[in-house]
Amino acid sequence: MLTITSKFNCSVIQIDAKLVEKVAYRLKKKCISLQINIKITGMNVEKLTIKDWDEQDQPREKLMNNGAKQLSNAEIIAILIGSGNRDESAVELCKRILSDVNNNLNELSKLTLAQLQKYKGIGEAKAITIAAALELGSRFKAQAVIERKCIGTSFDAYEYFNGLAELDHEEVWVMVLSRKNQILEARRISEGGVSSSVVDIKIILRFAIEKLASGIILCHNHPSGNLKPSEQDDLLTERVAKAASFMDIKLLDHIVIAGNKYYSYADEEKIV
Repeated sequence: MLTITSKFNCSVIQIDAKLVEKVAYRLKKKCISLQINIKITGMNVEKLTIKDWDEQDQPREKLMNNGAKQLSNAEIIAILIGSGNRDESAVELCKRILSDVNNNLNELSKLTLAQLQKYKGIGEAKAITIAAALELGSRFKAQAVIERKCIGTSFDAYEYFNGLAELDHEEVWVMVLSRKNQILEARRISEGGVSSSVVDIKIILRFAIEKLASGIILCHNHPSGNLKPSEQDDLLTERVAKAASFMDIKLLDHIVIAGNKYYSYADEEKIV
């Protein structure tokens, strides 16, 4: 039990500790500010869990009543993991995890299973659930571009390849397109280290010829976060454009992705 002395009168009452915390939470939600002196006598105050929240504030009920778009990222992830730890609710734990990655889902997706499991309350199963959900979201974005079937702008190409922003190493991809700029297929052609990768132009051209492509879009990422193309990037763009032209295939663009930004050779008019 708790002994509570109110500053507004001299009465002393004894009530259940959990009830006090529930009442305090509801008062706080209604923006009522009261100063209460609490003296604990032989009992630990239980932590308020998500189940003790107002129903309209519980993530699952909030989704059912208002739709998923009304939930914060932390609330959505909290639904996935189901529970928090002894000190934090699932929502509080997810808010802390997101805060550590600057509330950036791309940065969150870069965390390994081992890094996720360093958080108290995140075991292997929960870490796998978070990683799988983020990967599914990334694939959904790529699939949305494929369903459009046509690349009309550099941003369309960036949307297709923006999953590269999550990698901690460099990869080079090539997309081949028809005369109407319809996507035929995209394929990774090179994987390197943190700062570079080796690209064989013959592999690019063979892939394009096999697919009877009329256009090519190159894309690679800069794990360093530096968006500016390197001299090697410029040279690769020039060589691919020249080699492809002999096969009556046009290099339409070369996209460089760094974080949530991208650089387009076509937009900068750097493709001859």
